[in-house]
Amino acid sequence: MDITVQDRIRQEVTDAPVVLFMKGTPVFPQCGFSAAVVQILSHMGVKFKGVDVLSDPSVRQGIKEFSNWPTIPQLYVKGEFVGGCDIIREMFETGELKQMLEEKGVSVRA
Repeated sequence: MDITVQDRIRQEVTDAPVVLFMKGTPVFPQCGFSAAVVQILSHMGVKFKGVDVLSDPSVRQGIKEFSNWPTIPQLYVKGEFVGGCDIIREMFETGELKQMLEEKGVSVRA
């Protein structure tokens, strides 16, 4: 694997507090799973950076290797991999996502 792709991904997850590697953009998601995570984060009022993996095949493959997670979307908070769509949805429904974001100092709408 190209080391620069890993470096770029590492840079992305450390530059912004909340980063979502997704298909499409937050304004125009290109898959239902990405759209679901965008909707959850938007509903919670969380500011996040979307990284479109469709625009760069090396990042699309690289993020899977970076996290050792086979699917997209992937959510990172403060540089730490949180999970994909199903995990985020479950954490949102139980209140665990809000708690985790607050503990990490990410502002969340009440």
